[in-house]
Amino acid sequence: MSGSGKKLELTSFDEIFNNEETRREERLERVQMIAVEEMDDFPNHPFKVCNDEKMQDTIESIRENGVLVPAIVRPKENGRFEIVAGHRRRFACAAAGIAEMPAIVREMTDDEAIIIMVDSNLQRETILPSEKAFAYKMKLDAMKRQGKRTDLTCAQVGHKLAGTKSRDILAEQVGESKNQIQRYIRLTELIPPILEMVDEKEISFNAGVEVSYLKKEEQEQLVEVMEYDECVPSLSQAQRLKKSSAENRLTKEVIAEIMSEDRATDIKLTIGGSKIKKYFPKEYTPKQMEQVILQLLDKWSRKRQQDEMQR
Repeated sequence: MSGSGKKLELTSFDEIFNNEETRREERLERVQMIAVEEMDDFPNHPFKVCNDEKMQDTIESIRENGVLVPAIVRPKENGRFEIVAGHRRRFACAAAGIAEMPAIVREMTDDEAIIIMVDSNLQRETILPSEKAFAYKMKLDAMKRQGKRTDLTCAQVGHKLAGTKSRDILAEQVGESKNQIQRYIRLTELIPPILEMVDEKEISFNAGVEVSYLKKEEQEQLVEVMEYDECVPSLSQAQRLKKSSAENRLTKEVIAEIMSEDRATDIKLTIGGSKIKKYFPKEYTPKQMEQVILQLLDKWSRKRQQDEMQR
């Protein structure tokens, strides 16, 4: 053949080796300084970032010492990064005027990211009921999806081999009973105004769990009644609301009636039998005495209302 054609250039061994080394290094987990403005929140992040007293302490600490524990992020296709762990640190850096913060860049699937995100935040001292509720739900769903796959060997899940359910594993990991985890997850069925009242401890956790079984429109009607009457359901009221809803007879009128029941019985008045027995025939039973007293009180109340109208 003539030598007029282009000479074939072979890639040297060093170039092949270096390229493979570069690719391997790119896949390794590493700490980088990343611009705060290039970090995006985790989708549906269940943990609130509040600018409270603890956050002010974090901001001051970062100003003085920097970020001591790197965040965990994963790269996005658009070149930005998604925060898996470190939302509070990112907020504190932005508030302190720090443009970059250290972060571990890690490739991970959605479910792997969810599990790490939940686990890293459950270590906090104070966690709201709503935060636990959505965190447990997200992690449990992720564990179930991983357990169904055959291409994962996640040590955290892996229950398809051991025959253990995801909820059992989660219960052991977080130190809660299976039933308690399910009760927390029930709170995700509450509409935002009621869930916020549970977080603020205006409605007890147990009452909130019972109310979560109400349909959304029933919960909205309950909010209207609570606002109008300035009241919140007790546990016994919440249980009656749940029962009425299950029987498909929970109207706004029934809600109002149930919400007024405990208020009516809150006032307890005890009068000794010897004080009132002299006003009744000897053969009268306590029940008969009660009926007469209520009738007399009813007449007295109506007369008082008439007198006030005539003034």
